[in-house]
Amino acid sequence: MTILYISPESSPLVHAAAAAVLYLHIGAGSVGLLSGAAAFVCRKGTALHRLIGKIFVASMLIMSGVGACVAPFLPTPERASVIAGILTFYLVLSSWLAVKRKPGQIGRFDYGLLLTSLSVTAAGAYFFWLASQNPRGMLDGQPGAAFVMFMIIGSLAAVGDLRLLINRGVSGATRLARHLWRMTVALFIAANSLFLGQQQVFPKALQGSIWLGIPALLILALLLYWLAHVAWGAYKRKRAGNLQAA
Repeated sequence: MTILYISPESSPLVHAAAAAVLYLHIGAGSVGLLSGAAAFVCRKGTALHRLIGKIFVASMLIMSGVGACVAPFLPTPERASVIAGILTFYLVLSSWLAVKRKPGQIGRFDYGLLLTSLSVTAAGAYFFWLASQNPRGMLDGQPGAAFVMFMIIGSLAAVGDLRLLINRGVSGATRLARHLWRMTVALFIAANSLFLGQQQVFPKALQGSIWLGIPALLILALLLYWLAHVAWGAYKRKRAGNLQAA
């Protein structure tokens, strides 16, 4: 997140508030990345895993919420950061609700989640169109391809939200997969925001290198592994049930 511009004539209180917001965003993001990495290596279902998950949820909600609220008021507004913040907040919240609620339950809040995922998809498409009208194919310093990612993630999330409402909830492997992919994609967005979006904080030797893209690739690889693990587990349980029935 770009540093907020505060007029030198502003009161010390305003400067202190701006600094607090910046450090809150950075601190929460750092805790979110560390706790997200820890959640992958920690044994699933244990008390430690649940504790780390709560830390991850709280820190990511703070980080993304601050980012989405502040981005429009930067010296150069960053519309991509607004969408990224809203999408990350939505993904973390909906993922947490997937395991917080009992299987096969929904609430009125789930209709708001569907509206959010559809809005993110529509905003991504609109901003992509605006970028395509620019001779350089850019919008607020971001290439149009950056908004395609929001369209893809938003569309997948909207399909999941719609299926959740139609089926009146999710359970079993579907419930776990909903929790897993949303948490992991939120972590992926946060990692990209740091390692690719804030390259100036890293040594010059690393800036623009492939090494800064490795964390995001590892997160995607872990997502594919765990989704395959969940699907395989569901298949074995179904097969065992069929054999018992026979």
